[in-house]
Amino acid sequence: MARFPFSAIVAQDEMKQALLVSAIDPAIGGVMVFGDRGTGKSTAARALAGLLPPISAIKDCPYGCSKDDQARYPEVCGSGPLRKRAVPFVDLPLGATEDRVLGALDLERALRSGEKAFEPGLLAKAHRGFLYIDEINLLEDHLVDLLLDVAASGENVVEREGLSVRHPARFVLIGSGNPEEGELRPQLLDRFGLSVEVRTPADVADRVEIMRRCAAQERDPQGFADEWAEEDAKILHKVARGRKKIATMKVSEAVLADCAELCIAVGADGLRGELTLMRGAKALAALNGARAVRREHVIAIAPSALRHRLRRDVLDETGSTARIERAIDELFG
Repeated sequence: MARFPFSAIVAQDEMKQALLVSAIDPAIGGVMVFGDRGTGKSTAARALAGLLPPISAIKDCPYGCSKDDQARYPEVCGSGPLRKRAVPFVDLPLGATEDRVLGALDLERALRSGEKAFEPGLLAKAHRGFLYIDEINLLEDHLVDLLLDVAASGENVVEREGLSVRHPARFVLIGSGNPEEGELRPQLLDRFGLSVEVRTPADVADRVEIMRRCAAQERDPQGFADEWAEEDAKILHKVARGRKKIATMKVSEAVLADCAELCIAVGADGLRGELTLMRGAKALAALNGARAVRREHVIAIAPSALRHRLRRDVLDETGSTARIERAIDELFG
């Protein structure tokens, strides 16, 4: 079945913004999406991956390496001409073992020929694409630790069973879950760049439109995709333009001060808040085609960048989003 068009997803604007911002700058650190079941979390992530233009990768390279990767990792990338391939989108199942995720000794090859060879894992398949984990709050903590370490470093190092392999593993990590089924440890949640809360739409018109679009897609998947192709093309153009612009965009001292003041006002733990807020505002400005990063970009990305980094305040029972909005009003009017 054809993928559901990204532009056809109704509402959930903050989630869509976070995914697009991460697509422009993967260094932001991925997206954590908490919310109700059936709110389009995995649909949006898959739709964005399918929307992005094909990447150029070395033919027959198991890691989908680029020419730049080949220069840095000649021992694993191999050689050969470039070919186009779709942006990877890899689902990580909850029952996956550490070997399945990181990669391990190819036992079949070892038994057949006695040769020690590395069998790439899911992280290798996700290189230069998206790694999606549904119900990440139910994933074993040591696996989440490993994933976040690799996502931050951009490479996977495996040393076991006489093997020592280092390969590129740059991907946008997307986690989703329902808070009612268990929370992610705060120190792990903090490692995600952006956090989004999604709720079942309360507006009748939105819910009716969702039913209409889902029915149209089920009835004629290709026709529905064609109907939204022009809107998807506009989003693709914005992402491509944003990726080019972000390298040259500067962040003024005034905007940096805004980021720091807002993090102090909400009581954000550590300095990841400022850094993510700066990177997110920069990527959002590039996405919107702005000439410079402005305060409005900081304000727009602030809830996603900060809501999962706030210290618990026993005297303030309001939600983290409300605390951020209140701080924005007090600081910036």
